[in-house]
Amino acid sequence: MITKPHWSPDADFSSLQFFIRRMDTAGYFKPAEAPVAQLPLVGFIYITSGEVLVDVDGIPFLCQSGQILLIPLRHPFIIRYYRNAVGYTGGFAPSSLPDSKPLRYLSSPLHQGFWFDEGTFMAELFNMLASSFEKGDSVFIEKGLDLLLSRIKPNLPAAIPAAVSSFLESVFDPDRMPGTIAFYAEQAGISENYLSRLVKQSTGRSVGAWIDIVRIQRAKRLLSSTDLPVIDVAVSVGVEDQSYFSRLFRKETGITPSAFRKKMQG
Repeated sequence: MITKPHWSPDADFSSLQFFIRRMDTAGYFKPAEAPVAQLPLVGFIYITSGEVLVDVDGIPFLCQSGQILLIPLRHPFIIRYYRNAVGYTGGFAPSSLPDSKPLRYLSSPLHQGFWFDEGTFMAELFNMLASSFEKGDSVFIEKGLDLLLSRIKPNLPAAIPAAVSSFLESVFDPDRMPGTIAFYAEQAGISENYLSRLVKQSTGRSVGAWIDIVRIQRAKRLLSSTDLPVIDVAVSVGVEDQSYFSRLFRKETGITPSAFRKKMQG
């Protein structure tokens, strides 16, 4: 089974009209840096469980269970974060669609959710498309892709409010130390309580939890690529207490910082 959630920037998809692969990140450790990709296809990511945070043109999109993200042709994107994400990634050539289809002319990312029975139907449709692709069944792929795209509505509003999108973009900025809730609220021009409520409602996770995720993500990078002592790694990501850092790291990853370093460097 394919586990990696990101695309290889060296892969050549230029001759394909359609491509799909299964994704399962359970137990998969993120590399120090996920590569930036640009596809000669309209890319898609569909999540059946877990979550993936994807930057497209510098704008973050949080894809959770029952949600799809479409990425326009040749727009740069990168996987910022994922947690136990299971689903499908792939792409299709715009030229394979009739002129009457608005998705043929997709010019900005499209993020849409499917809930309850519709989400179950979409998951099974993606499964059938993946199985057909693996078997080379082009007849079903054509019909299945048309059915899939008929369920996508290009004019739906963005799934994440602008303030939440701005927060995620800022907190995942690789050149900036994670700040406080007050810092992000002031940056957005709203109160701390309102930002906290928006972020929780939109992502299912608190502002503080996202800050901790970024800290752990950066700590993983330092642990796997440097020989800094664990206490220095903790300080580098904004945590002064090594014991608290170790507890936080274990809570997020299931193992201690030292065990993670040994696994990655060994």
